[in-house]
Amino acid sequence: MALSFCGNDPNINAYSVEQGVLNNGCFVDALNLVPHVFLLFITFPILFIGWGSQSSKVQIHHNTWLHFPGHNLRWILTFSLLFVHVCEFAEGIVSNKMMQTNHLHLFMPAFMGFIAATTSVVYYHNIETSNFPKLLLVLFIYWVLAFITKSIKLWKFAEYSVGLQHLRFCITALLVILYGLLMAVEINVIRVRKYVFFANPQKVKPPEDLQDLGVRFLQPFVNLLSKATYWWMNPLIIGAHKRPIELKKIGKLPIAMRALTNYLRLKDAYEDQRTAEDPDRSPSIWRSMYRAFGRPILLSSTFRYLADLLGFAGPLCISGIVKYLNTDNEVPATDKSKETYFGVYFMSSTELLQNTSVLAVLLFLALVLQRTFLQASYYVTIETGINLRGALLAMIYNKILRLSTSNMSMGEMTLGQINNLVAIETNQLMWFLFLCPNLWAMPVQIVMGVILLYYLLGSSALVGASVIVLLAPVQYRIATKLADTQKSTLEHSTDRLKKTTEILKGIKLLKLYAWENIFCDSVEETRGKELTSLKTFAFYTSMSIFMNAAIPIAAVLSTFVTHHFINKSGPSPSEAFAALALFHILVTPLFLLSTVVRFAVKALVSVQKLGEFLQSDEIGDDSWRNGDMSVSLEASKKHLGATKAINRKQPMRYQMDNYEQPTRRQMRPTETEDVAVKVSNGFFTWGSNLSTLSDINIRIPTGQLTMIVGQVGCGKSSLLLAMLGEMQSIDGRVHWSDKNRYSVAYAAQKSWLLNATVEDNITFGSPFNKQRYKTVIDTCSLQLDIDLLPFGDQTEIGERGINLSGGQRQRICVARALYQNTNIVFLDDPFSALDIHLSDHLMQEGILKFLQDDKRTVVLVTHKLQYLIHADWIIAMKDGTVLREGTLKDIQTHDVELYDHWKTLMNRQDQGLEKDIQQDSQTTLERKTLRRAFYSREAKNQVDDEDEEEEEEEEEDDNMSTTTNRRSKIPWRVCWCYMSSGGFFMVFLMVSSKLLKHSVIVAIDCWLASWTSSKNQSTGAGTDMSNGTDMSNGTSLATVISSNATLPTPGALENKDYYLPVFIVLCAAGITLCLLTSLTVEFLGLSAATNLHHNLLNKIIHAPIRFFDITPLGQILNRFSADTNIIDQHIPPTLESLTRSTLLCLSAIGVISFITPSFLISLVPLAVAFYFIQKYFRVASKDLQDLDDSTQLPLLCHFSETAEGLTTIRAFRHEARFKQRMLELTDTNNTAYLFLSAANRWLEVRTDYLGAVIVLTAAVTLIWTTKSPSTGGLVGLGLTYALTVTNYLNWVVRNLADLEVQMAAVKKVNSFLGTESENYEGSMDASQVPENWPQDGEIKIQDLCVRYDPMLKPVLKHVNAYIKPGQKVGICGRTGSGKSSLSLAFFNMVDIFEGKIVIDGIDICKLPLQTLRSRLSIILQDPVLFSGSIRFNLDPERTCTDDRLWEALEIAQLKNMVKALPGGIDAVVTEGGENFSVGQRQLFCLARAFVRKSSILIMDEATASIDMATENILQKVVMTAFADRTVVTIAHLVSSILDAEQVLVFSSGILVENDSGPNLLAQEESLFSVLHRVHTILTADLVIVMKRGNILEYDKPETLLEQEDGMFASFVKADM
Repeated sequence: MALSFCGNDPNINAYSVEQGVLNNGCFVDALNLVPHVFLLFITFPILFIGWGSQSSKVQIHHNTWLHFPGHNLRWILTFSLLFVHVCEFAEGIVSNKMMQTNHLHLFMPAFMGFIAATTSVVYYHNIETSNFPKLLLVLFIYWVLAFITKSIKLWKFAEYSVGLQHLRFCITALLVILYGLLMAVEINVIRVRKYVFFANPQKVKPPEDLQDLGVRFLQPFVNLLSKATYWWMNPLIIGAHKRPIELKKIGKLPIAMRALTNYLRLKDAYEDQRTAEDPDRSPSIWRSMYRAFGRPILLSSTFRYLADLLGFAGPLCISGIVKYLNTDNEVPATDKSKETYFGVYFMSSTELLQNTSVLAVLLFLALVLQRTFLQASYYVTIETGINLRGALLAMIYNKILRLSTSNMSMGEMTLGQINNLVAIETNQLMWFLFLCPNLWAMPVQIVMGVILLYYLLGSSALVGASVIVLLAPVQYRIATKLADTQKSTLEHSTDRLKKTTEILKGIKLLKLYAWENIFCDSVEETRGKELTSLKTFAFYTSMSIFMNAAIPIAAVLSTFVTHHFINKSGPSPSEAFAALALFHILVTPLFLLSTVVRFAVKALVSVQKLGEFLQSDEIGDDSWRNGDMSVSLEASKKHLGATKAINRKQPMRYQMDNYEQPTRRQMRPTETEDVAVKVSNGFFTWGSNLSTLSDINIRIPTGQLTMIVGQVGCGKSSLLLAMLGEMQSIDGRVHWSDKNRYSVAYAAQKSWLLNATVEDNITFGSPFNKQRYKTVIDTCSLQLDIDLLPFGDQTEIGERGINLSGGQRQRICVARALYQNTNIVFLDDPFSALDIHLSDHLMQEGILKFLQDDKRTVVLVTHKLQYLIHADWIIAMKDGTVLREGTLKDIQTHDVELYDHWKTLMNRQDQGLEKDIQQDSQTTLERKTLRRAFYSREAKNQVDDEDEEEEEEEEEDDNMSTTTNRRSKIPWRVCWCYMSSGGFFMVFLMVSSKLLKHSVIVAIDCWLASWTSSKNQSTGAGTDMSNGTDMSNGTSLATVISSNATLPTPGALENKDYYLPVFIVLCAAGITLCLLTSLTVEFLGLSAATNLHHNLLNKIIHAPIRFFDITPLGQILNRFSADTNIIDQHIPPTLESLTRSTLLCLSAIGVISFITPSFLISLVPLAVAFYFIQKYFRVASKDLQDLDDSTQLPLLCHFSETAEGLTTIRAFRHEARFKQRMLELTDTNNTAYLFLSAANRWLEVRTDYLGAVIVLTAAVTLIWTTKSPSTGGLVGLGLTYALTVTNYLNWVVRNLADLEVQMAAVKKVNSFLGTESENYEGSMDASQVPENWPQDGEIKIQDLCVRYDPMLKPVLKHVNAYIKPGQKVGICGRTGSGKSSLSLAFFNMVDIFEGKIVIDGIDICKLPLQTLRSRLSIILQDPVLFSGSIRFNLDPERTCTDDRLWEALEIAQLKNMVKALPGGIDAVVTEGGENFSVGQRQLFCLARAFVRKSSILIMDEATASIDMATENILQKVVMTAFADRTVVTIAHLVSSILDAEQVLVFSSGILVENDSGPNLLAQEESLFSVLHRVHTILTADLVIVMKRGNILEYDKPETLLEQEDGMFASFVKADM
């Protein structure tokens, strides 16, 4: 056919203009081309030359600045215009088919219009981002021209009485309206911006966010297309491949999304509800949430409704395509002449929708739009949810800062509750907001679906729908059960973790006593209970999955069976497959409804809790309290803009300009006012109106030291807090002098640390001053402690940091109070956790010297009366009132009785002092434990961070490309390892049942296709049969099969009889297999979890002791907590979902390719696109997930630490700084979360569009390649399957990404499964060892060499010694000389690589470890007790009688104490034995050693951590109870082994001296006597160091030792 613009039909002169130019239809169409051509001619040069880019008036960071008015409206109108052009083009093409020759003018203008509209929007976007409005004039002219030409066309149509019944008339009318609107938009831009026709154009500045380089979240600022497709995320997601996404890269939030902005919105909505008439009315949180965030939720719901309605286009289009498949070319010729005007054909509106190709394109467009709206709805709710969470967190935080102290201390509001509010309740509300559009969208969706089903299938559809509806409550029930089971699982796993932690802490003792298996069993027992819970959990999960898969099958079955019986004939293919697609649509809302209802219930509870919390009592508003967020919104915007994105490398210094800093004192020579604080007639209470403090009249003199003394509980601390305004005052007032109130430093009685470095804890937000800092550290004697920390004062301490002892914590708190440059310092019993030397030092250097020199007012609460002589003013308290007030002189003269009482107390304290000095000072002990905590730091640093030991063996050349590859690879090895630990049978079962199930589901649908087609055929003409078998027209094999399948049908009756039963059987099989598969996956996961945990526990408990020295405890515990939890609960559902969605997609593609093989050709580019999308997304998603996790912890910690340190923060007046910090942490976490959800939308939009393309290609290939009417069923089948692909593609990727993150847990557990176990076997059999070995306790050490690890140097070299039976042997030597290594060698805990130890004639290396260790006894330096009973601690094997146990307790001098306990020998021991003192714990260990009647006892520095009294008991018991046994004592003090029968002295692993104690002492030069001398000096009360007749140094040994460059210190160092 020749192409000509006006067509060359015979007997019509298309080019004649006799009736006037405008009456020639072809000419009018040509006229319509003019504006489009004009636009293309003008804009292309401009776009290519790019004038706009150089003319940018304002330099901004992002090229996304949208500032022309009517921006979004223009995009929407342009998209509508494009859609109408597509319709016009389709109409033109279809009309053209009706003509004898080709008429280009029917579709050419539409095609050009489409291109012009696309160009217009590209052109507009470039002009807007480059800010060059004058060029918009071109568009204005275009709209005007297009409007005029289209109006002429419409006017001519009307003249020729072409009306609404004709499609072309409707399209033209729509175009006129759209062009008119676009023209109006353009005029509006001119009106507002005045860029042309006006003298002074309007100047504009980009929004603050876009000028700020830190803002990287651009969703609010980009154009509509980029918003809908998340195009702006591309650089981030693709860049993640080259280098991981860090916090710096995601920047900060735009102002509108920051927590502060949203907090102010929510707070205003909340406060507005308090009216003047009713100020006490508690505002409703729901209403405030609606007022603050209602609009975006409405917007999201609108998107959701649009998406749901468009969702129904799928089934309708399928129905249309199948129905009209064979009627395309059979339009009766009679109609053609009727509808001809202007010599061309005009079609009616319904006619276009009967064209299958048009329906296919419509289906594609509907899918794209539906998915876009759906993702937009998700995004808006998620963003709103995140905003709401930020606002709620800020509200909760503000409330915490104003909570009355009594609330916290009286237990009305516990820390746990506050943490729950922050971690759980706000998240519940956020999740509810995510899901709430479903609440009102789902019912509409369900109703619409049922109506459509009814329209398609009549009353039988209602049966299917009712099946779905009736099963919904069952799903709800399952969902609630799941939640309950999860709770019980949690309880068991907490229990199991507690036990595991205890085992790991006491692992050395367990190994030495050979008890590891007993404890291992107890953990396994708890794990058993946990697994029972997990089984129930797995069962309910699989039921939930099963319901979801089986309901649609059941619904389809019931519907078609009913239909068969009611109508006596089955449905046609078009009805059947539309119904099938509808059932798939219906299942989702019903499945989700149960979840949404559950979340709604939880949200109601959360709001109630929040309301109660926000209504709880606040602290009294004193005149000096600075109010709520005192930063106004504007100011806060300014400051928030100034905060830098947090840099991980440097600790973030708080910005000092963000809030009013407490005014710093000016140093002045004389204090003008003599009273700093005055309380007159004060009555104070902690709530409940009973006054705790009554009739208080005191004054605190300025610049002097005031001490408050009194018995425990008489109200000393309360008095301090009352002055700080923390108590509720019933009467009276506290008067502060003006300059002092904002200048208070306070150290609370219970020390409180921040999660920050030591330095940050001390400076506490004040500017750093090196000189001052150093002085403060020295006065609090913190230097020695700081030197022990791994990174000095840059070490993180606090909740997540390193655990310090009580005294160390207290000294840091005091240092904080001293460092602040304030007028007043309140110290609440700072000496309570310090020993005597430190207290004295602090009093002299810190309080008397440092603070008093500065003339600062000091108020000190203390029990140490010996310091009263230093006080300028004393306040004595008793029972909540002031007993006396005045100087010590006043009290001495006026209240002799009180003074005498103090004197007796002071004497008592002095006696206490002597005791104190006898003990190894408590502080040195604390330092020792700290040092021990960092023992093997070096070793740990080699294993620095667990996660960095990724398998780098293969990657020697670690350049960019290899890291990229490593990050995008799926860890198949780990997956295989996980699967195999589930057991091969289970894996086989899972794989086979999955494949079977999907085959059966495909079979059901194919059978349905064949059945419906046969119905059609038996009613249709028989002539069609031949078409199917003729394969010349490219019909595929499938067509033949399906048409032949219906050959043996002589009558319609047999037909019925044989299709229905097969269909029922197939459906039943499908439902059964659904159940089977859902169960196999869950139970495969369960058995994998069981095996992995069992192997991990056994491996770790039997690992050599060296493993625990070099692996941090936290790292091992993580495997048992977080990682085990992931393996238990998270991997199975992910795995299930992944396999299901993958198989669904594959079976769909398989079915379509089977029906039309040509579909496979188009699949190749789609598969490539899909591969890249998932590859990029997985990497980025993993990084963002990590960021979200890592930013959540600091936020939660900040809340809990604020709640703990409330009084301190308020006393220091640092509320504003802490709020600022909280807002920063919240925003950081929200940024990560927002980016994560935006990345998910990025993926879903892309996979959805891919799915839509698959549907389009499938539809087109199906329509073009199937010509036979008998194949209607197969076409329906293919399209229904293509539709499912769109739903499941993104789940494939999301689940892959999740699984990859979760498999990391398996990988970590696996890395521990590779540890070498100790060799428990030995070369002798346990039965060959005599029952009572070792009987005598004779030990021969022959040429012994020992090392901890084959890689390390030996710690003992060629040691030879002989210990006679029953001998008492002492071993000593300097630190690190190998004493303890020898004790471990007796138990074969270290690597004996040369020589041997022979006990009673047996070489210990040949014995099984269990036998060897169970026959010896040891008492360790650190007493270890386990939670349980006393009986369990003495004899976990339950082999001893009660008498034996009581005898052991009596020997250890514990009998009377234990008898007094409730339960006696079965009394409870708390975790770590905390309910006994250290001394008592050590005595229990002695009793434990005695219970085991071994002839050899080893004491490894057993007296190092106990006081003198206990040590004496211990020594005495050892001498008497163990008189006939061999006792080897490893001594840390030489004095304890002076009279030993044999002493072995070690020096750097070599035995240097071996003789009896007295003999060695007699030799002046021996190492033993040197060690003894040093020790004697160290325990003296006073040391005098002389040189050439002059006294150089003289002081207590501790003090002299602290002077590192002193003579004494150098002597001792030389000797040690």
